[in-house]
Amino acid sequence: MTQIDSLRAKYLGAVLEAADEPALEAVRLAALGKKGEVALMMRDLGGMSPEERQTTGKALNALRDELDAALRARKAALADAALDERLRAEWLDVTLPARPRRVGTIHPVSQVMEECTAIFADMGFRVAEGPQVETDWYNFDALNIAPEHPARQEHDTFFLHRAPGDARPPHVLRTHTSPVQIRAMQDQGAPIRVIAPGRVYRMDMDQTHTPMFHQIEGLAIDRDISMANLKWVLEEFFSAYFGARVRTRFRASHFPFTEPSAEVDIQCSWVGGTLKVGEGNGWLEVLGSGMVHPHVLRAGGIDPDQWQGFAFGMGIDRMAMLKYGIPDLRAFFESDLRWLRHYGFGALEAPSLHAG
Repeated sequence: MTQIDSLRAKYLGAVLEAADEPALEAVRLAALGKKGEVALMMRDLGGMSPEERQTTGKALNALRDELDAALRARKAALADAALDERLRAEWLDVTLPARPRRVGTIHPVSQVMEECTAIFADMGFRVAEGPQVETDWYNFDALNIAPEHPARQEHDTFFLHRAPGDARPPHVLRTHTSPVQIRAMQDQGAPIRVIAPGRVYRMDMDQTHTPMFHQIEGLAIDRDISMANLKWVLEEFFSAYFGARVRTRFRASHFPFTEPSAEVDIQCSWVGGTLKVGEGNGWLEVLGSGMVHPHVLRAGGIDPDQWQGFAFGMGIDRMAMLKYGIPDLRAFFESDLRWLRHYGFGALEAPSLHAG
């Protein structure tokens, strides 16, 4: 028992003197390891009498538990001390401003699409959507586009490949969002007032054309709609979009899906090579429009003897170029981060009826 008391005093003192965790681990191994002094004494129990074994074994177990508890307590104390020292050494002033970091910007096309949607929504138009891969019927036939029309040739339209013997109708990448108008008429009937923004595809590429671009088309059908209503809607839209009163000029034209049809010009001026919309004596063509052709109304399931309406379509990319002074359409799709930072919009620049 005297030897056990001596071990207790020895190792409890060593535990208290351990300055760090490696030193504490050395004490543990010396006392409680497989070859430690307490373990060696436990092996000697086999040579003792039953009475001595019971007394000494109980004392050794108590010593082992006491040393283990002391080791754990000292380890926790060393960890707390190390944490305090680290907190003092790594002091941080949380009042300092955060490091600046670059954030993404909203693409001009997305911004203008939201601006247009907000303006037309204020006039009672809701957004309609449709697939970008369309059947030949929705993209051409339902819109009164004749089989011999140039738009139905491969030099203008992306036709999807079909396996030999496939009897299904041909599919195309939609060349306009007008098929959405047909689907909206079939789904909702008349009266109806919708806009159809989205991507379209045509085989064209230069400074003002790309194979993929964006359009927004409008459709309004009721019993007494006329070209006068169309002119009012477009002038209200342009005035809200450009933030100034904009006059329009209608020129007779021809589109298969409208009759009568009209090209629409907006008032503008060129001052020092800079385009200014809403002033001057110049005119700039921006969109096509007209009264919906009776054949198109029938394709949408609407009786042309009871209902009539107008439709129009414009390029979103071009509208962005006009409003924000972007010179080259191709840059919209080149993923140049410098261009995006320059022309992009912040996340908090929410479109309004007079977004600038």
